[in-house]
Amino acid sequence: MVELFFERFGKVITEFLEFFGGFGRILFQSAREMVTPPYYVSLTLSEVYSIGYKSIPLIAATCLSTGMVIALQIAYGLEKFGGQLYVPKVVALSFIRELGPVFTSLMVAARVGAGIAAEVGSMNVTEQIDAIRALGTSPIKRIVIPRVLGTLISLPLLTTFGILIGLIGGMIVCYTDLSLTPQYYYNKIMETLTLKDFFSGLGKTFFFAIFISIIGCFKGFTTTGGTRGVGLSTTESVVISAITILISDFFLSKFFLSL
Repeated sequence: MVELFFERFGKVITEFLEFFGGFGRILFQSAREMVTPPYYVSLTLSEVYSIGYKSIPLIAATCLSTGMVIALQIAYGLEKFGGQLYVPKVVALSFIRELGPVFTSLMVAARVGAGIAAEVGSMNVTEQIDAIRALGTSPIKRIVIPRVLGTLISLPLLTTFGILIGLIGGMIVCYTDLSLTPQYYYNKIMETLTLKDFFSGLGKTFFFAIFISIIGCFKGFTTTGGTRGVGLSTTESVVISAITILISDFFLSKFFLSL
């Protein structure tokens, strides 16, 4: 029993170190090759369209419903203390600092991270990546960097859009259930929020974008076992990205609040 425990524990530690080392290697190579030609601008723009524009309906539905639910729950909790007039302030702060960036990033990780892992994994098992190397082209520059840049550009924009939609959802609940006018809602938000609040939430998304894109590419590059391996890599990419976002959010929140 003890031997089995240490065997499994050692396996977990080994897999963690392999993942951490592979993640760091791809991140370092991407940063190094990003500043050297050639530059695949068309591939990057294609990724921005695929990652950003095509994610708008998903982000809109997620953030609108989340904003409405949060406003409803906060209103119900503050009703006992006669504090319903503070609902706009609480909704705005919670959504712009935490809920907007985290929920948007989780949705992008589920949609885009899975897509990156599946696409790169399929290229790996069909030896397309080896063919790119044989032609003298860097897979990092042609495959990884466009996806990293596409996610870095798209995620902050999607987060800004998601925050706006979430605040609109909260306004709908405040108007229909609490009889608070849109003008009152808007004024309270403007009184409460500062640029620091906005940038502390938006700043996290650059880190989340790197996590999502690099993890997806790493799992794709390490895919083995044919189509079954592609499915496993896709699942692992989404799970690891989500866990990384949730854990890092705590430390990033402390960092930005201390600035």
